[in-house]
Amino acid sequence: MKTKKLQKIVILLFVLCANHILNAQISEKHFWKNVRFGGGVGLNVGNGFFSGTLAPSVIYEVDRVFSFGIGLNATYNRQKNLYNSTILGGSLIGLANVIPEIQLSAEFEQLHVSRNFDDPSLLKDTYWTPALFLGAGYRSNNVTLGVRYDVLYNNNKSIYANAWMPFVRVYF
Repeated sequence: MKTKKLQKIVILLFVLCANHILNAQISEKHFWKNVRFGGGVGLNVGNGFFSGTLAPSVIYEVDRVFSFGIGLNATYNRQKNLYNSTILGGSLIGLANVIPEIQLSAEFEQLHVSRNFDDPSLLKDTYWTPALFLGAGYRSNNVTLGVRYDVLYNNNKSIYANAWMPFVRVYF
C-alpha cells in the first residue's frame, strides 16, 4: 500500500510541474533553450559476468532552482552458466539546486525485469519493480556527483544490490 501511495504522489507532482510549464505559454524558442540532455552509461565485466546499461534522460530547467524531466533505462545482464536478464523502464526526475553547488533530487523509476535461467528446472522470472530515489550531490557546471537512497527498496525484487547508490549526473 505504501508503494502505490508514493507512486501516485510522485506522478501527481510531475503532472503539476508539467502543467505549470504548459500554462506559462512559453515560446518554442524559449522552451528549447531550457532543455538539457544527458543520462548514463554503465558497463560491468567480471569473471563470467557482463552488464551493460544505457540510460538517456532529458530535463527542462524551469528556473535556476527547479528542473524536471524523464528518463529511459535499458540494461542487459549475463552471468555465465546461471542466467541472463533484460531490464527496461522509465523514470520521472525532479531536481532542485538549493544553492548552485548543491543539488537535491527525486527520481521515480519503474522497471520491467525479465530473467531467464540456464537451468531448465528454474522458471523464467518476469516482474515490475519500482524505485523512488532521494538524493543529494555536489554540482559543478553540468556535472553532479552524489549519493541517492531508494525509499522503496525491496531486497527480494530490487535490481540494485542495496538501497544506497552513488551517482554521477551529466546534462548538456
